[in-house]
Amino acid sequence: MNTARSFWLGWGSLCVAGGGAYYFAKRSINADRAARLEESRRKKQMIDSLEYSNNVPSRPMSASTMGGTANSNGGPARTDTAGSPSQEASSDPAPTRHAPATEGQQVVEKSKYESSTPYKSPKGDRFS
Repeated sequence: MNTARSFWLGWGSLCVAGGGAYYFAKRSINADRAARLEESRRKKQMIDSLEYSNNVPSRPMSASTMGGTANSNGGPARTDTAGSPSQEASSDPAPTRHAPATEGQQVVEKSKYESSTPYKSPKGDRFS
């Protein structure tokens, strides 16, 4: 039969075992976090050293020397904005309004995508 002494001995040993498990688990987790942090710092330092290294040529070379292809006329490559939406947006083929000339116009003027007149819903009975 359980006595008060055995009851408290059981709970005490359970608490000690739980505390020990918590301590060792916390130690393991912190070690894993420190290893991951060190690994990410090492990767970032390696990327930074590659990005800012001194082996970048000081004067530009031709495309054929760098391993690329050059134009047939020997000039620089054509700049094409087909793959860059941000560059395409700046050269809009059909803007609807001109840029404002003064600051007052800039405050009052609406964007080219806004309507000049506000929408008014039709009044009256819609069910007849």
